[in-house]
Amino acid sequence: MTSSSANTPQPRNTAPSAASGGVGALDSFDVPDRAAYAWGALLVVAFIATFFEFFRYQFVQATTQVQDWGHTLLIPLIAGYFVYVQREKLAVKRFVPSWSAFTLLFLGLAIYSASAFGPQAIQHHNVRGVGVGCALLGCLLAVFGTASFRWLWFPWAYWYVFGQTISERVMSRVTERLQDWSAIGADILLNTLGIDTDRVGNVLTVHMSDGTTHPLNVAEACSGMRTLMAFLAIGVALAALGLPRWWQRVLLVVAGIPISLFVNVLRVASLGMLSMVDANFSTGEFHSMVGLIWLVPAFLLFLGVMWVIRNMVDDGQVPPSPRSGVNP
Repeated sequence: MTSSSANTPQPRNTAPSAASGGVGALDSFDVPDRAAYAWGALLVVAFIATFFEFFRYQFVQATTQVQDWGHTLLIPLIAGYFVYVQREKLAVKRFVPSWSAFTLLFLGLAIYSASAFGPQAIQHHNVRGVGVGCALLGCLLAVFGTASFRWLWFPWAYWYVFGQTISERVMSRVTERLQDWSAIGADILLNTLGIDTDRVGNVLTVHMSDGTTHPLNVAEACSGMRTLMAFLAIGVALAALGLPRWWQRVLLVVAGIPISLFVNVLRVASLGMLSMVDANFSTGEFHSMVGLIWLVPAFLLFLGVMWVIRNMVDDGQVPPSPRSGVNP
């Protein structure tokens, strides 16, 4: 009897049939789902154990500096969701492992080992991150092969770029300039609202009606600029899931920079106004809480910008590119 599914690609994990000649007719990757999941879980555990120091340090940074790097705890979950939305395409694609990928795996292990036990100059978290990224790429290619990797490259790149803290030396070159702009913007906004404010460098001085002054050091109160990476991570995720055209995605990601700057100007200005009530409001844990509160309108602003970008072109539903590894 002819089966209607004869021309339909079948999932890679199928049980052997009597006509197939038994287990010997299947390659080593045609195993029951339960066994495949067990081997996959074992591989994940082995990977985390091998690079435990990297993941431990990253977890400590994310939990002790929540405002700056707390978003890195969510990045693996978002990357995993990108894989989940591609599950149907991966289910019908036979795994063809690439043995040359072990070169990347060994390279990643070498870089990680050099950073852990080598000269002091290269013992750095981001150098270890390069090793972990190379090893993870090697594992993906070794298990899934290059054919399936067309749908896996984006989740890997997303985790690699946004899933780790960035060197203080690198971040300072960006945030120092953004802090200057935040101080200028907050100074203009406060004076526009009728609050007498002077600016010297990154220090704003709020003049009270009774003659007292309250200094506000933007360089210290502006640690929220570190959320620039969180803004970009959110922008990339929203662009990949919610926008069909590549230029729309790029536009939304780039919009993360002015959005983060604008929100931080509002944050600094709000701290300046709160300092008029109590000078302690501009320091300590309270100013960090204000920064977290401002993330809510920032996210809503992101959604609004995405809605505008999506509706810039009204030509009906745009199907995703068949070669794209981003769209679901």
